[in-house]
Amino acid sequence: MFLKSLSITHGDGTIIRDILFHPGLNLIVDETPDESGKETGNNVGKTTVLKLVDFCLGAKAKGIYSDQENKRNEYKLVKNFLIENSVCVSLLLKDDLFQERSREVLIERNFLSRKYKIQRINGKDKTDDEFEETLTDLLFPGHYGKKPTFRQIIAHNIRYEDLSINNTLKNLNRYTRDDEYETLYLFLFGCDFEQGDTKQELRAQIDIEEKFRKRLESEQTKSAYEAALNLIQTDIDELERQKASLNLNPNFESDLEKLNKIKYEINLASSEIGRLELRRELISEAQKEIQASKSNIDLQQLQQIYQQATSLVSGLQKTFQDLYDFHNRMVESKIKFIIKDLPEIDSKLAAQREHLNSLLAEETALSSVIIQSDSFNVLEQLIVGLNAKYQKKGDYENTLRQLGSVESKLIELNNDLIAIDNELFSDEFALKIKDQINKFNKHFSSVSNELYDEKYALKVDTKTVKGRRLYEFTAFNLNFSSGKKQGEISCFDIAYTLFADEENIPCMHFLLNDKKELMHGNQLLRIANLVNMKGIQFIASILKDKLPGELNKDEFVILKLSQGDKLFRIEE
Repeated sequence: MFLKSLSITHGDGTIIRDILFHPGLNLIVDETPDESGKETGNNVGKTTVLKLVDFCLGAKAKGIYSDQENKRNEYKLVKNFLIENSVCVSLLLKDDLFQERSREVLIERNFLSRKYKIQRINGKDKTDDEFEETLTDLLFPGHYGKKPTFRQIIAHNIRYEDLSINNTLKNLNRYTRDDEYETLYLFLFGCDFEQGDTKQELRAQIDIEEKFRKRLESEQTKSAYEAALNLIQTDIDELERQKASLNLNPNFESDLEKLNKIKYEINLASSEIGRLELRRELISEAQKEIQASKSNIDLQQLQQIYQQATSLVSGLQKTFQDLYDFHNRMVESKIKFIIKDLPEIDSKLAAQREHLNSLLAEETALSSVIIQSDSFNVLEQLIVGLNAKYQKKGDYENTLRQLGSVESKLIELNNDLIAIDNELFSDEFALKIKDQINKFNKHFSSVSNELYDEKYALKVDTKTVKGRRLYEFTAFNLNFSSGKKQGEISCFDIAYTLFADEENIPCMHFLLNDKKELMHGNQLLRIANLVNMKGIQFIASILKDKLPGELNKDEFVILKLSQGDKLFRIEE
């Protein structure tokens, strides 16, 4: 499968970029002039072209507008542009660029969410799960749901992140386990292993169980818990012996229950007495307040005032004495009404006090029966001590049960893994891997010899990590200079494409590479000649001042960018 085109459009259909790819070398060049010795190539979008291809093949949208070194930093200008303008990216893949009627796959995605989200393959909308499933079925038929994943398989075809630029084989994210790399390269080199998925699942479960065991033993080891449990049981036995030797009331349990019930009733009676006394006190206070309002004035003096008033106001039928008597009668009526409950309250108070006295006497009697010398205090202390010991014993036993369960599970999982490994590391399977690696190395050494006059090769060793056997794939003759490492990576990727075609293994026929300015110009020229001859697409971003003059031609350059003409054509 080759890249045919990459289109970037506004939501209204206006084209921002329409990039056409061809067989052989495809260069994305930053033409910004080098001023005052400063480096060029900052934020013009040459790496973003590679990211957009990756985005169409299932990468996260955030990668387009995030800082590669610090994912938390976002380029707000680019992010806002992509979202506010409903920018859509379309990638067209083609089985054979030389055959007009060969199969094509059109992938369309935008950066919006929910109902505004565009995620289509060949014109059909896809959910996130359907998207990867459909891509896998189209490009690697029958492989969906198996290991390695679609994204892992194509990882070596798309190299723009530091890890993939600087590592030939371990080019996935830094959290990838060795067994995942093992499964990946067994698949890539055509060493199909039906239980590869099961092996990864077993190893993942084993990792979970081992982490759980480590957490359980974070404070003490299993043997320490067992020793501590034995000591606790000894302490419990001694406390139980002391408890049994106490000279206690034979009816202790029933008497203690009665005593607790009496104490409860004492509390109830005391509360009721308090409530009745409070009510009685409130009635007495109200009686005093009303009594104080009763009139005791000088009637003779008021009589004179009243006579003066009647001489001025005619028709008064009542004397002042009448008014005075009426007022006092009303006050007395209020007092009688308020204090009418006092006899009943006094009666209840007397009854409750008598009941309380009876309870207190019963409490005293029971207490004297229960407490024989100071055995009760000793028993109480023993019970407190036993409860603490039993609680700790329960904690330790629970931890040991969990550890036992984890160890049983680990034994079961490791036995399953051993059964799989016995097949995977059999002489027959090891010979198959060796044969496939030898086939690949013919291409690897040939390509590296053509590019560097050196012969690179791949080797596979069996190593043991935490008691588990693994196949580890590594390249010979490793080099530490960045230029040589870039060359080794390119040699590997080109050689693998040639090997996969020879073995009829499905693969992508395009290779995306960032920062090719790290490679010497002579090697770039050799790569150009090789991929043009072999019909492999080699898409690379590079600075113009690092580009050999022989490659600065329209037949190689598919896109020119600069500070004045950035990829999305938005200027700060």
